[in-house]
Amino acid sequence: MLRFRLGSIPVQIHPTHLLFSALVAYAFMPGPGTAMQNATSWPYRHLLDRGDPLYGQTVLLYILSWMFIVFLSALVHELGHALAGRAFGYRPSIALVWMGGVTRTNAPGPMPWHKTVVVTAAGPLAGLLLGVAALALRFFVRPHSEVLDFLLLWLFGANLFWTIFNLIPVPPLDGGHIVSTVATRLFGQAGFLGAQGLAVVLCLAAVAFAVKLQEPILGIFFGLYGVQALRLLLAAGRGELKVSSGVAPEPLLQEMQQAQAALAEGRLDDARQRVQAVLASEQSTPDLTSQAHHLLGWVALKNGQGRSALDHFSQVHRRPVETHALAAAFSLVGDEHRALTLWELAWQETRDRTVLHEYAGSLIRAERVQAALRLPGVEPEAAFTCAQRTLFIRGAYSEAAAIAEAGLAHVPSARLAYDAACAHARARHKDDAARLLRRATELGFRDASYAASDEDLASLHGHPDFEQWLAELHKSASA
Repeated sequence: MLRFRLGSIPVQIHPTHLLFSALVAYAFMPGPGTAMQNATSWPYRHLLDRGDPLYGQTVLLYILSWMFIVFLSALVHELGHALAGRAFGYRPSIALVWMGGVTRTNAPGPMPWHKTVVVTAAGPLAGLLLGVAALALRFFVRPHSEVLDFLLLWLFGANLFWTIFNLIPVPPLDGGHIVSTVATRLFGQAGFLGAQGLAVVLCLAAVAFAVKLQEPILGIFFGLYGVQALRLLLAAGRGELKVSSGVAPEPLLQEMQQAQAALAEGRLDDARQRVQAVLASEQSTPDLTSQAHHLLGWVALKNGQGRSALDHFSQVHRRPVETHALAAAFSLVGDEHRALTLWELAWQETRDRTVLHEYAGSLIRAERVQAALRLPGVEPEAAFTCAQRTLFIRGAYSEAAAIAEAGLAHVPSARLAYDAACAHARARHKDDAARLLRRATELGFRDASYAASDEDLASLHGHPDFEQWLAELHKSASA
């Protein structure tokens, strides 16, 4: 997977994008027997004759050219979405997959309908501008290279086609998203049903047209689009899909804002109660319900409940869940394989130091200590602390203690020694806990009052070594 940044916007290129564009280019490459008006121009004069000495070279260059055209067109299209989101203050990210891509706006809550329309329309507009620029460059610069002339001509053609195609009012195309958003905003459920009904009719017409032209791929695409629109139409008609104009009552909006403030201040019970009141209201909109589950997912994370967090995040629709939130949830449930991939992705997206150390901690839990410590800017103490804390929250106290002790070999830290002692105490390894407490003292731990009231060390109360250590710590503190 290729990753880079365009300014502040992280971009991922999945192998499927490159592979699929190459396969499509090869599948539609003209060959011997193909009748073409421009058979004397490059690359066709070489492709139409397998005996041509430049046939193999031209095939490779033709495929690479189309891979570049698809890549640049998809990137600019998604960049249009991303820049519009950035203009609204969001932190978008782009992923190119298969023949297209996905742009996450990473908005803190559901976007207002007008911003949704602007962000959605910005993608086709960016592609159209790219096509016009390619055409202007071809006419005004007049490249002498036949390959460059081919690239510019098809950059224009591909982007003009993709812009028109993408504005067809059929989900999941941008045109379908725009029409559905506007119709729902203006007419509520009736508008939503009308938008999906229009999509079904257009898909049926497109499938019939594809059959007439003997274009099975086009027919398959519109067949799948039509099935999706039909399912939404039937679900809404049966009342299984709640549809509204998207305008939530002011009291519910205020309740959600207060819940978000409570979460930010660490008042988790208050945040949960307020959000549950929003969910229980019959006036809650789909967007508000989605936002409520997103917030409840974060509440669950902060309470160390990974499974509950994943349950809530799975009910978040029409907005992305932060990658680092999903990574933390999978870490808490012990699915370290998924968590590690997500932590790496989150680090690439955010470049946040907290995320960096959580990523390093995941690597350490996966027994890839050297890889964790080689990460640029990583602090060993923070990395091992993150690694053991997740295990501690999961109740894997012995493993947490082992991780923290292993960290002492890399960085002599009073914090790691004390954390290891707490984990040993929770695991009822009293002698090991006392040993690590003395090690913590050697490395600078001095807070006797904290240790005496620490619930993690409760199992040590009455243990001779612990009581002696605590008495010595009190004595040194009063000296």
